[in-house]
Amino acid sequence: MTISKAHFRNIVFAILAGLTVAGCGYNTIPTLEEQAKAKWADVQNNYQRRADLIPNLVATVQGYAKQERDVLTSVVEARAKATQIKVDASQLTDPEKVKQFQDAQNQLSGALGRLIAVSENYPDLKSNQNFLALQSQLEGTENRIAVARRDYIEASRRYNTELRTFPGILWANTFFRGNKPMVEFTAGEGADKPPQVKF
Repeated sequence: MTISKAHFRNIVFAILAGLTVAGCGYNTIPTLEEQAKAKWADVQNNYQRRADLIPNLVATVQGYAKQERDVLTSVVEARAKATQIKVDASQLTDPEKVKQFQDAQNQLSGALGRLIAVSENYPDLKSNQNFLALQSQLEGTENRIAVARRDYIEASRRYNTELRTFPGILWANTFFRGNKPMVEFTAGEGADKPPQVKF
């Protein structure tokens, strides 16, 4: 069986067109979107780890600081609220949903800060091995949250940039019209001011 010149040209053209499409960024938008979603999953995983540590931390502090009911209650309530607000990967383009999630996590961070500050009033608690281990795990988790948030911000920035720059904008306006920019994390309210320390 022989192939005609016209048929051969069509095959070569189809191969070259396929390579051109693959080489000029068609796959970039979905690839960057999936990377940003994976980074968001890391963020959620680390927030969940923090939420899982809190009941043990509260129980340990409760044994020493029974009169600090308000602080303990605020931590438990903030944890409950933070774990109720979920943002899945399909909602990363909704600024209101991401803001609700971020606000709940910031509220929990503030409550945890007050809980750790309370421990300063109880020397026995500060030297308790269980409390020290939980505090260390919590500090490590906060560091992981910061790294995961930074990685998500970078992944969503790359994705958002691809949607708005050449040649990605061509693909975004043709094949990926439904793709919207992802919401990035912003600094919490008052993060631009140094904390006030009172003795």
